[in-house]
Amino acid sequence: MSDLFHLSAPWWHFPLRALVIYLMVIVLVRVSGKRAVGQFTPFDLVLLILIGNAVQNGLNGGDNSITGAFLLAGCLIALNFAVAFFTSRSRSFDQLVEGVPVVLARNGQVFDDVLRRQLVSHDDYIEALRLNNVSNPNDVALALLETNGSISVIQRQNGGDARADFYAGQLPPRSHRRRRRRPGSPQND
Repeated sequence: MSDLFHLSAPWWHFPLRALVIYLMVIVLVRVSGKRAVGQFTPFDLVLLILIGNAVQNGLNGGDNSITGAFLLAGCLIALNFAVAFFTSRSRSFDQLVEGVPVVLARNGQVFDDVLRRQLVSHDDYIEALRLNNVSNPNDVALALLETNGSISVIQRQNGGDARADFYAGQLPPRSHRRRRRRPGSPQND
């Protein structure tokens, strides 16, 4: 019975392991891209289960005690609270953790290079237009890939151009960034 509460490693290993694994998973999720996070498919569920299984031993280091589980759970909740606290207080920290919205289309022009870079298929973009009751891609004043992976669309009609200008003005400069075409490269747009 005492084995249930006896730690197999010093207590400070658990918060250290929790911090390292938490940061590693955050970085991996962030690198995977916004669209991968926003589109939750059965393959993503399998990936999530496998990641949880893969990092389990890294978290507990082979310790199966209740005390170790309590320490790990408490550390992970505290880390999540700290990230939420700092993202709500610091715009730059929020942009580092969450990213920034990305402009996919503006004034009827779709930025195919941005779609490719953000791993958004043309079909997904067209689906977002349908969900926002936009029948013609030329009617798009602004389309944004949000930080949660969803696509927001503002139509040009009914004052949409003015709203698009307002929203675009609120975005950080990174949101508007497009790769510059190298001289002599073929034009796809």
